[in-house]
Amino acid sequence: MAETYAYRVRDRAGRLQNGTLVADSEQLVLTRLREMGMVPISVEVKKEGLSREIRVFGTGIKLKDLVVFSRQFATMINSGLSLLRSLAILEQQTENKRLGAVLAEVRLDVERGASLSQALSKHPRVFNRLYVAMVRAGEAGGVLDTTLLRLADTLERELSLRQRVKSAMTYQIVVGAFVMLILAAMLLFIVPQFKDIYTELGGVLPLPTRILVGISDGLRHYWYVVLLVVIGMIVGIRQFKKTERGRRMFDRFKISMPVFGPLFHKTALSRFCRTLGSLMRSGVPILQALDIVSETTNNAIVSDAVDDVKTSVKEGESIAKPLAGHDVFPPMVVQMLAVGEETGSVDSMVDKVADFYDDEVTSTVDALTSLIEPIMIAFIGAAVGAAVIALYMPMFNLINLIR
Repeated sequence: MAETYAYRVRDRAGRLQNGTLVADSEQLVLTRLREMGMVPISVEVKKEGLSREIRVFGTGIKLKDLVVFSRQFATMINSGLSLLRSLAILEQQTENKRLGAVLAEVRLDVERGASLSQALSKHPRVFNRLYVAMVRAGEAGGVLDTTLLRLADTLERELSLRQRVKSAMTYQIVVGAFVMLILAAMLLFIVPQFKDIYTELGGVLPLPTRILVGISDGLRHYWYVVLLVVIGMIVGIRQFKKTERGRRMFDRFKISMPVFGPLFHKTALSRFCRTLGSLMRSGVPILQALDIVSETTNNAIVSDAVDDVKTSVKEGESIAKPLAGHDVFPPMVVQMLAVGEETGSVDSMVDKVADFYDDEVTSTVDALTSLIEPIMIAFIGAAVGAAVIALYMPMFNLINLIR
């Protein structure tokens, strides 16, 4: 298994340098350092503590890091710096050490004669097929700097889109968690005290109160069962989503659900149009571009439509016609694509559609934020109020019970 090694070396000028490399063994690190003209002094596995454990669930490289890297890389190439020198500078100055280690491997592969796109393709968890395909097209056309700038713009828009969707979801998640904490505190600490009072006084409790007391008893005495059931449901749903059938069901539900459905739908359409436009403008062949769009659109329903388009294009037909048979694509998208095919400007047309849906996402997020805030406040009041009423309903008969 690959490890991150921290090294200390002397360069060709005799200066001491420190850094990290990702490799399968210490010997491979030593070999790579010597190939770079360095004199190794020490090499050891880097101890990263908790941060290392967290990276098991991801690459540790954010989309923002790739945006900065792409823009800086484009600027250096455009300024006349060689590919290897640009990679060496970026490797040293990037703030993300994980990305720096990946760039070190990319640079070594390029030094050995691989193309930049080939070197990047060895790290699919960092540089996806969209990134590699656009770089390959930029290399073939001799416009790598322009392609990298387009990539940075595409990634920036993707990042902005994600942040908008997150901003719409974060408030609701926080408020929902707050409501659950309040209700859990009431059920665990407040309801049992009222139960003791009811038991001492005797009498028959109202149905809402009996239900609330029953839930409280179940939660207090069988909390581990509830916890296991919740964890089991979460794991089960995640595993089901990984299946083909589960992914399709979840993606269809996501774009058709009330309130948030239109937001997810517009986000998927924007990503489809933006990715297709970027690939076509960079000179990626249409079939390969559709292949990449199908993988990167992040929605199985949209991917099905793209697969139909691929079949249509292979048979010499249009892009727009098969999309009309899929409800996920509104008539405006289909018509804009049809006009783009007629005028030979599909890339600019889909970019306009992407811009339109980006604006729609922004307005939808603003509308949801202003709409859901009072709804969530009302929900909190109703949930807590219902619990309080259920607790105090027996108090109306308290005087009779005392007598």
